[in-house]
Amino acid sequence: MNLKEILGAIATVIALISYIPYIRDILSDKTKPHVFTWLIWGTLTLIGFLGQLSGNAGPGAWPSGLTTILCFLIFVLALKKGSKNIVALDVLMLLGAIASLFLWFFVKQPTLAIILVVMTDAMGFVPTVRKSWHKPQEETLSAFVLSAIKHFISLFAIRSYSLITTLYPAYLVIANILFISLLVSRRKALITSQTSG
Repeated sequence: MNLKEILGAIATVIALISYIPYIRDILSDKTKPHVFTWLIWGTLTLIGFLGQLSGNAGPGAWPSGLTTILCFLIFVLALKKGSKNIVALDVLMLLGAIASLFLWFFVKQPTLAIILVVMTDAMGFVPTVRKSWHKPQEETLSAFVLSAIKHFISLFAIRSYSLITTLYPAYLVIANILFISLLVSRRKALITSQTSG
């Protein structure tokens, strides 16, 4: 095994480990995933994974392949145990994601396709961000911390570096760090308001 394969394997193991507490918390009704977000993420991770494969990402794509499967598993769980608070903004984000995916199929340019995937993923995050602003305790913080680490390591496992192979995992590192910051700050704010009120 070379270093890139070792890093790809480590990131893939972290991918698996990161979802175990999240799935456990869903099954115990502690975490309430947003259905739209996980449907969008599963679809986009699949597209990102296929894009990485076509761009010769090698072991750097392994975590994306496993994450695709796990995102769709969480989507299925969210249908039964997820957040049912769907507002017009959530529908708008889902429609925007679907529109971006529709455009992706006609673009036929890998670089533009990956840019569309990143934009769509960001739109898919909006329902979860909106929900988590009010109920940050309904997300499993460790899953997002491990996800940021997984994607960071996967960047070093990429065999052939290009915008196609690096943009999506780099975006996911940043998005996870921002979401972690939101969860931590909102949890602190809610604790402060509860203790002072």
